[in-house]
Formats: sequence, C-alpha cells, structure tokens
Amino acid sequence: MKKRIVVLSGAGVSAESGLSTYRDNGGLWDKYDPMEVASAEAWARQPGFVLEFYNGLRKRIRDVKPNDAHRLIASLEDNYIVDVITQNVDNLHERAGSTHVVHLHGEATKIRPENTCNDYDGFSERYVVDCGYDEVKLGDLAPNGAQYRPHIVFFGEAVPKLEPAIDLVAKADILLIIGTSMQVYPAASLYRYARFETPIYVIDPAEVPLFDSRMKHIRKTGSEGMKDFIAELK
Repeated sequence: MKKRIVVLSGAGVSAESGLSTYRDNGGLWDKYDPMEVASAEAWARQPGFVLEFYNGLRKRIRDVKPNDAHRLIASLEDNYIVDVITQNVDNLHERAGSTHVVHLHGEATKIRPENTCNDYDGFSERYVVDCGYDEVKLGDLAPNGAQYRPHIVFFGEAVPKLEPAIDLVAKADILLIIGTSMQVYPAASLYRYARFETPIYVIDPAEVPLFDSRMKHIRKTGSEGMKDFIAELK
C-alpha cells in the first residue's frame, strides 16, 4: 500500500513563481493593507475596492507559472498518496499537476454569492463559480440576485476546511511543511495532529523554530529543498 504524504504549503512556494507574500518588499501587498482588501469589514465597507484588488490578483496569477517546487510536489503522486493543504489562494499546485489540493483560505479564481458562507458541507459550495482570470465588478449578480464576492476566507471569517485538513494530517505517514513560517493560526497548529511516529520535514531557507523533536529542517528554497526531500525519501 502506498504511503501518504501530506504537504502543508504557504506563500513561500508561490514566491518563487513571482507571487509576492505579505512580507515581501515591492510586491502587491505593499500597495494594499491586507485588512483593507481581505477582511469581512472591508467587504462590507468597500466591496468595489476589494473586487478591484482580486481582479488584479487574478491577472497576476494568470501571468505566472508553477515552479519546480510545485512540480516536484505534484511528482510525488507517482509513488505516494499526496494531499496538499495550502494557505495559498492561487491555483499553481493544480496547474503543476497536484490532484488533491485543500485550500484553507479559499481560491482567488473562484467567486460566490455574498449571501453564502465558507462551508464544507456542500450547501454553499454548489453556488461557487470558477471565474478563471476574469474581472468581477459591482453589479455582477449570482442567480439568487446577490452580488458575487471572492471565494476567499477573509480575516474575521471561519476557516471551514480546517477540520478536513486536521483529518488528513492525522492520516499522514510523512508530513512536509514548505514555504510557510507556521506562525499564522489556525494553520500553524496543524502539525500537532500528526501521529507520534510521523516524521516532519520543514523546507525553508530561513532559520525557523522547530516546535517538535520530529522536525527536520531542510534549509533551502522550495525548489532546491524538494530535491533534498525526495532524496531523503529514497
């Protein structure tokens, strides 16, 4: 039986493709306060401004490509059952070939009526529309008459896919953390649900706190670190 690898990925993976993280200098987030474009309060106060931001983000996602880290993660499926749990709202894991991706914070290339919620029981999911890289404007209404909004988990909203993510981590034979500082909750707590015997690998070029004695730090970029990780598996 194939072993199961669960990958927890963050913004550092997509940064290699040219998508800036919150902490980068000179990137998209330098121009916008996250609380002004990614919070429930911002959507209630200035939905047009929020839509404009995500229109720009979708164009940015359209113009970049998956990098070697994305592709090497996808290649793990040749020999393992692989679940990718990502904090990223881009679609680069899917474009690289990963077939089971859980987006904790939503997906920038999807929209839903503003009077539905982030859920995981299928009620609101059926209203989600894949808009690709198209622009969404005020006045673009869903069939139920509500304004379309980004299918994003805004600050101040629940993270409905956290429980399914916990279940996946609990089943992992190997846990890989890549491109995330694991300092943003609730995602930062996910590693704690790994079984006691499950090895945990952390790929990050910076010095990172190792919260668990099982953690092995591969201090390289995502693309280079994935090569080392795959060599470790062999």
